[in-house]
Amino acid sequence: MHSFPQPALALVAEMEQAAAADPSRAVSFQGAPGCNGHRAAMEYAPDCLPLPCFSFEDALDAVKEGRAAKAIIPIENSQHGRVADIHFLLPESGLYIIGEHFLRISHALMGLARADGSTGPFSAAYSHPQALGQSRHYLRERGIVPMAYADTAGAAAFVKEQGDPAACAIAPRIAAELYGLKIVEEEVEDAADNTTRFVVLANMPLDPATDLAEGPAMTTLVFEVRNVPAALYKAMGGFATNGVNMTKLESYQKGASFAATMFFADIIGKPGDPAVDLALEEVAFHCKHLRLLGSYPQARARG
Repeated sequence: MHSFPQPALALVAEMEQAAAADPSRAVSFQGAPGCNGHRAAMEYAPDCLPLPCFSFEDALDAVKEGRAAKAIIPIENSQHGRVADIHFLLPESGLYIIGEHFLRISHALMGLARADGSTGPFSAAYSHPQALGQSRHYLRERGIVPMAYADTAGAAAFVKEQGDPAACAIAPRIAAELYGLKIVEEEVEDAADNTTRFVVLANMPLDPATDLAEGPAMTTLVFEVRNVPAALYKAMGGFATNGVNMTKLESYQKGASFAATMFFADIIGKPGDPAVDLALEEVAFHCKHLRLLGSYPQARARG
């Protein structure tokens, strides 16, 4: 809690108290009140009690420790790609993906207003690295230096705390209202269709047979293929020959040797579907390690 800037602490304490009184309704997220994780939690579960956490690890720990029933975590952005470290954190957390949510991202540039209502000029913009990357052309054109901060709304609270009129924040417009900043310009993101995909995690997985009986489902898995020629090709063949559509495949290194490559994948379908069962059986044959991170309802049709 005390890692947040001073202007956010009272709000954080209030939300922590509400979540502690009814953890079954609490949804943890990374960031200060007013960040996009907060917005995603309220869109996904309007009746939830949002629980702000300073880091992704803190948000996951809140679920593992029973302080929240679910966590909602950004995993990728349509403009800026994978959220850093998330592919390591999800498998290590021991939690299961039970849902996904797509959030339209709109960033506002905000700063301190002088007595006459004027703002700027700005020399530095604070925000989460993802938000800075999504607004990089806007900032470069104006000669504003991007400065990384732990989250978007926290950056707004930090600018308020510092009291420097040459500093601004890129954050959701609600952050300006929460922390007493003036919005200078809205929709400063470089792409009009800027969207972030969030995943929802819980201590227990959904049962594919009962919880996912209706509607299309997604399954997320991580695996490490055997260190033999064409192992990945052969593993992927299991999905192709059984007609299972893979919508994502990303690699990341495990350890410092750079010899063990892990793969993070999304497929359409769920265990219990004959084609998925056959595909997973074939993939497992070619893998040293395979783990299902969860099956969950598909939130958006994929082309």
